[in-house]
Amino acid sequence: MYLLEKAPAKINLSLDVLYKRPDEFHEVEMVMTTIDLADRIELIVLHEDRIEIKSENRFVPNDERNLAYRAAKLLKDTFSIKKGVRIYIEKQIPVAAGLAGGSSDAAATLRGLNKLWSLNLTTKELAELGAQIGSDVSFCVYDSTALAKGRGEQVIELPPPPACWVVLAKPAIGVSTQTVYQNLNLENVPHPRTKNMVQAILNQHYQGICDHVGNVLESVTLRLYPEVKQIKEHMEQSGADAVLMSGSGPTVFALVQHESRAQRMYNSLKGFCEEVYMVRMLGYPQSLD
Repeated sequence: MYLLEKAPAKINLSLDVLYKRPDEFHEVEMVMTTIDLADRIELIVLHEDRIEIKSENRFVPNDERNLAYRAAKLLKDTFSIKKGVRIYIEKQIPVAAGLAGGSSDAAATLRGLNKLWSLNLTTKELAELGAQIGSDVSFCVYDSTALAKGRGEQVIELPPPPACWVVLAKPAIGVSTQTVYQNLNLENVPHPRTKNMVQAILNQHYQGICDHVGNVLESVTLRLYPEVKQIKEHMEQSGADAVLMSGSGPTVFALVQHESRAQRMYNSLKGFCEEVYMVRMLGYPQSLD
């Protein structure tokens, strides 16, 4: 028995950090949505009681460091599953990019094994399990558009935003999320208006969405990593409707309504950045073709 699941990347339309909690996590408010850039997850049931991770991407770990591995182990341990699974991950989402690639792989694994192992868990139950794996996994389980609170595990679904093109560029650097949060000064940074972003999505107001994009983590990442700032400035000068860094970076994305302008931006970015993508905004679940 085997099953295929799509694991789409996410972007943050809005990311606000409110305060540091006693448990050392940060209290956040994030509006996230999915884009048509996705990993492909193939799940194969094994009679032997083991978890295998396979991928042709050398940056994908094949042990418990992999979030998809942790997702499978969590289900096995929670529900005393004695079967095994081979998880093949075909990577399209760049690794360590602020696009929740690993979290989306874990969420796709939860959704897929829920079907393969006939667990009959609801999406809400899967999301609650996902919160034990990582902060973005709960959102990724829903595979849609949502407001996420707490440390990201409190998910309130929203309708998908109006369709547009999304141009993404990832510089060839790594960004430490821990370092970004350690250098974040919440008193001297402009905070995005999360309620305005939510209202713009509810009203299907594309310009309102563009007007209210915001990410408090930019205040740190753009200062520590000049390459990220350079990409953002290039996108802004290229006539994007809105430009924002996703997560803690280093990926920066532009929202563009007109395909011709998005194509020109994509072509110009390819000149000085190797990993560039031009995809559609999704914001709703999609199955593999």
